Amino acid sequence: MHIGILTITFSLPGCRSLKEKRQRMGGMHERFGRNPAVAVCESGEHNRHDASEWSFVVVAASRREVESLCSQIEEKIQCTVEGRIIEVTRELL
Repeated sequence: MHIGILTITFSLPGCRSLKEKRQRMGGMHERFGRNPAVAVCESGEHNRHDASEWSFVVVAASRREVESLCSQIEEKIQCTVEGRIIEVTRELL
């Protein structure tokens, strides 16, 4: 069993409230949490309206599968989130 932790930090320019932040980042759990191999949560920047940090824990039988799922998550996020990706970190356990 292989585990990967993908952490993505976003800048949300023009976001004026936590409510607007939830609207922009909304659906992350539904989009990525449906996959039984992925757990997702907002892991940082909870009280800032202009930034957000999300972590994805990916579990698979091989390292290659973990890396593939992490890449798929990154690609989907780039197309769906109204914000700039500031930092992406991957940790394989």
